[in-house]
Amino acid sequence: MTTLDKPAPVALPREPSAPADRPVRRELGVANVLSHGFLLFWGALTVLPLLWMFISSFKSNAEILADPWSLPGALRFDNWSRAWSGAHIGQYFLNSLVVVAGSVTLTMLMGATAAYVFARYEFRGKQVVYYLFVGGLMFPVFLALVPLFFVVRNAGLFGTWTGLILVYAAYSLPFTVFFLTAFFRTLPTAVAEAALVDGCGHFRLFFQVMLPMARPGLISVAIFNFLQHWNQFLLPQVLMQGDESKWVLAQGLAALSVNQGYAGDYAQLFAGLTIAVIPVLLVYILFQRQVQSGLTAGQLK
Repeated sequence: MTTLDKPAPVALPREPSAPADRPVRRELGVANVLSHGFLLFWGALTVLPLLWMFISSFKSNAEILADPWSLPGALRFDNWSRAWSGAHIGQYFLNSLVVVAGSVTLTMLMGATAAYVFARYEFRGKQVVYYLFVGGLMFPVFLALVPLFFVVRNAGLFGTWTGLILVYAAYSLPFTVFFLTAFFRTLPTAVAEAALVDGCGHFRLFFQVMLPMARPGLISVAIFNFLQHWNQFLLPQVLMQGDESKWVLAQGLAALSVNQGYAGDYAQLFAGLTIAVIPVLLVYILFQRQVQSGLTAGQLK
């Protein structure tokens, strides 16, 4: 058969076109605009006060009172030096570093071991003990202030960093155990079984195999605990009365705001607040990817 003898192609009936999706796209576009607009508004609401505080820390008191929204005429770093040494913010800053470092380390060590046991081992009463840990999330610290005061005082830890570290760790354990238990359950069991077959003990298995695998979750919950302990104000006010040389940063800032509010030295006050905010911003900027990866990895199997 030649090319001329080939039958002509038959035209197939054309299917009816799908209904126009312009209204759906228009609704999605409006929703995206509203959501992005709200996020921009929320971001501005969060960033602008911090930026205004940072700029005001370089201004003089006369510039702050004359025009709070203007830029400083010169960068007055003496405000920071006066806040660091004159208002003892430097000492309170170092005290907070010691307390937070000790409490976060203790919380992560105890929380990780407990969460690993709940996630990987079976024993009688496991669910009861686990729900007792998780139940601590529903117990507000305000209800325990009075008994906690007497417990710490009777233990001889009132007004000491050791007592404050132990209390911080105790109140951070419920969230740490809850978060890390779910994270340890997502880790592959084949790796742990292979390590046990090769002669690895349970202690070595936990510290050399499972903890490195759980690094994203550990970093995430450690950052949350750091922020919570660094910003804690109520517990130090109750448990660290007396010796001002042992105060943490939250107590020092509260005293600075009261004293400088009466003295009218607002530049020193803004400088002290900026010093307190900088560590939190640095931690978030440096570890934001680890926080996001840890949160998502703990939810996927």
